Amino acid sequence: MVGPDNALPGGSTPVLEMPFFHRVLGDRFDRQFEGAEVIHLAMGCFWGAEKLFWQTPGVLLTSVGYMGGYTPNPTYREVCTGRTGHAETVRVAYDPDAISTDEIVRLFFENHDPTQGMRQGNDVGTQYRSAIWCTSADQLITATRVRGEYQADLLNAGYGQISTTIEMAESPFYPAEAEHQQYLQANPQGYCPVHATGVCLSH
Repeated sequence: MVGPDNALPGGSTPVLEMPFFHRVLGDRFDRQFEGAEVIHLAMGCFWGAEKLFWQTPGVLLTSVGYMGGYTPNPTYREVCTGRTGHAETVRVAYDPDAISTDEIVRLFFENHDPTQGMRQGNDVGTQYRSAIWCTSADQLITATRVRGEYQADLLNAGYGQISTTIEMAESPFYPAEAEHQQYLQANPQGYCPVHATGVCLSH
């Protein structure tokens, strides 16, 4: 991981011009939903991860961006150098009355390989690491519990230790460029494989 002293300097303005409207769900990215919760999920390439969640009932809005690093307003090219500290991340706003945090976190773990460290398949680098950034203590508790439950299932299936970090969202989420938002809607043949282990959460 790059450190704050040798991270790229970044930019002074966001790389995504607003207003921007979700290509599938139609809402403005800055719409606030009453009673909604927000969680940030890094699980490798963010194109396929975002599609997984925008297709999930109870999810209100998704966007892709960069989080967990040091460089302000980074570009995709900068993040891919590994010198920003950021991970490719999906911001998920959801209705907790329609889908639980448990279910969101289960989908997260079951749809990538959280034991690979700084990679997912052929995508190698710190930007592809597995991480959850929470916006409430309840999310943090739930995500930590589900990680422990899934760890047992992975060990039983012959996999190693989960490398997913789970933290409160103390650093900003920087939305990615327009061409990366809902990428697989704009590019249906786009390359973004799912690196799921096939192991389902047993609890």
